[in-house]
Amino acid sequence: MTTVRVALPVPLRQLFDYKIEPNHNAQIGCRVLVPFGSRKLVGIVWQLAPEDSFTASRLKTILQVLDSQPVLPPQLCQLLSFAADYYHYPLGEVLISALPALLREGRELTSFQPKAWQLTEAGRQLDAATLKRAPKQLALWQALAQHRLSESLMLQQFGRPAAKQLLDKGLAEEVCVPATPFTPPEATATGLKLTADQAMAVAAVNQACGRFERLLLEGVTGSGKTEVYLQSIAGLLNAGKQVLLIVPEIGLTPQTLARFQARFDVPVLCWHSALSDGERLHCWLQASSGAAAIVIGTRSALFLPFYQLGLVIIDEEHDQSLKQQDGFRYHARDLAIKRCAIQHCPILLGSATPSLESLHNALSKKFIHLPLPDRAAGQALPSFTLVDLKQQVLQFGLAGQTLTQIRAELAKGLQVMLFLNRRGFAPALSCQECGWLTECHRCSAFTTYHKQSRQLVCHHCGASKAIPRQCGGCGSTQLKPLGQGTEQLEESLQQLFPDTAITRLDRDSTRRKGALNEALSDIHQHGARLIVGTQMLAKGHHFPNVSLVVIVDVDGALYSSDFRAPEQLGQLLTQVAGRAGRGSSGGKVLLQTHYPQHSLLQDIIQNGYAAFARTALQEREMTRLPPYQFLAMFSAEAHQSELCQSWLQQLATIAADNTALQILGPIPAPLERRAGKYRWQLQLYSPNRPALHQMLDIMLAQLTLWPHSRKVKWQLDVDPTDLS
Repeated sequence: MTTVRVALPVPLRQLFDYKIEPNHNAQIGCRVLVPFGSRKLVGIVWQLAPEDSFTASRLKTILQVLDSQPVLPPQLCQLLSFAADYYHYPLGEVLISALPALLREGRELTSFQPKAWQLTEAGRQLDAATLKRAPKQLALWQALAQHRLSESLMLQQFGRPAAKQLLDKGLAEEVCVPATPFTPPEATATGLKLTADQAMAVAAVNQACGRFERLLLEGVTGSGKTEVYLQSIAGLLNAGKQVLLIVPEIGLTPQTLARFQARFDVPVLCWHSALSDGERLHCWLQASSGAAAIVIGTRSALFLPFYQLGLVIIDEEHDQSLKQQDGFRYHARDLAIKRCAIQHCPILLGSATPSLESLHNALSKKFIHLPLPDRAAGQALPSFTLVDLKQQVLQFGLAGQTLTQIRAELAKGLQVMLFLNRRGFAPALSCQECGWLTECHRCSAFTTYHKQSRQLVCHHCGASKAIPRQCGGCGSTQLKPLGQGTEQLEESLQQLFPDTAITRLDRDSTRRKGALNEALSDIHQHGARLIVGTQMLAKGHHFPNVSLVVIVDVDGALYSSDFRAPEQLGQLLTQVAGRAGRGSSGGKVLLQTHYPQHSLLQDIIQNGYAAFARTALQEREMTRLPPYQFLAMFSAEAHQSELCQSWLQQLATIAADNTALQILGPIPAPLERRAGKYRWQLQLYSPNRPALHQMLDIMLAQLTLWPHSRKVKWQLDVDPTDLS
């Protein structure tokens, strides 16, 4: 027997050695089924015959080698190994997370390979007269005599009973058909005429093909970034190369998929969490074999095993949803850059509002900067108007000036979008007599009133309860909604505009499968209407009939303890405003606020996001915040606040003498209590990335030995984007 080292999906930062039978052909990257305590686990072979292994007599034997070929090819293994080291996460859990759910369960890959039907030797020698009394079997036999049929086509044309009868008679058989790389298209649909800036961007991408290059496409909303993607891809497809396009939201995937399928006569597949396990495995197999030419997916599509990857595109590269916020906390943009470096292909990052990290890299010449300063069709950028809410009489949270503008646009047969980044009916219920508010008993936050479902829901921990009849403080029955959410705004607009269709887009209204596509289709196909929604509306949607965007309430985002809050607000305002004026009519944006003179609002409105971002970078440099320093954050949760604080203080003591680090904390998290547990943070800053990671290794090695580490739920987040 020989020995192999296996990575297992367990929360331990170590690998495990097993014996293996000599007749088992295990390769690095193959799945194996192994005994682990009282359980059986699926692991990944990581090393063959390690020299520092235990003696074979002390090792358990691998139960089964599940793959004849690696499910994780060498280049993908290299990426995942880097990710486990960089984010300080157990290698076994990182490797397994890169596989579709059905493969994690240990299912054999051959059972999911494409199937086809063909005649056996007996079937080829059969006399047709033998089947003259079975016309369906005869028709199927005649078709198979001409050529092999795919399983789907055979079932569609002849049905399963006829196939089963031929199978039982030994006249036909089902065989696995390995997928083959896609055939380059003979011709591509003609694209739109490019502007000079677009043409330069496409040329830069084409010149970078075949080598590792990082390109940042900074284009204002409506500047035609998608057309740049499409025309950059065309040449790669002709060369037989595959393309990965990562989008931040599932909602953007279907419309992007339709546009790419209309342009290219090649297999275009999608990948996201709303697909079934079987659909995800099908996409995985097609990408692995090269049969999929283009894959459009969310962040986890990064780990697909492409046959011949030629280009990676990250659309809306600034978006926070590209960062995983629990478990293996990777950033898809950063790991995509590493993957392209490993596979020697270019990466194109696109956004109207680039992250300060990417912009810093572009300004320091690490990225090639490709600006698109004008809209593709020549339309002017939308104009901003600040609506001062002080000393105004509001109707359902809307100023008189706002309502006048809405009526004017609807009268022209155009559409109006109202943005409110708060779903539900109201942020809380309040007692009109004593001021009591409905709070979540598990979090330091208020519960949101959902009128449609008649529930109070905590948007932090998910807890829900029925609406109380009496105040929890004084017993009064005078409970009223406090504040406004999208559900209440929709109801209010129905009263103000009873003859106008209203579409609401938020997580509640699009929960049902297919609801988002139906709503988007309705918006595009019909005329005047009001569109109400959360930040789901801000990302990539093209509504040519929207001429006015109303940002109902922005004040809550102006004051935050998170140093990234100004950047995120600037991105959100610019992205939402960019939905206006994309058609033939001009665009206007009304921004309702109690603080019209706030410097952040004035900077974005007067100078635009590009100027604001460069000013924000200067502020980050002066305050020594990312991207000018590197950040890692330990967070701890426990039922006792003191336990979190003391545990993090013990961590801080380890790094106290390290002059390469700046330590902030332990400090309570902005949301101090969630789901019944208190939350504390320890933030580590350093201008030296290697020094920061060396200290993290030291801290992780020591904290596993502490008894209190089992009493707190702790996590390490490298390069965090959310400090809440």
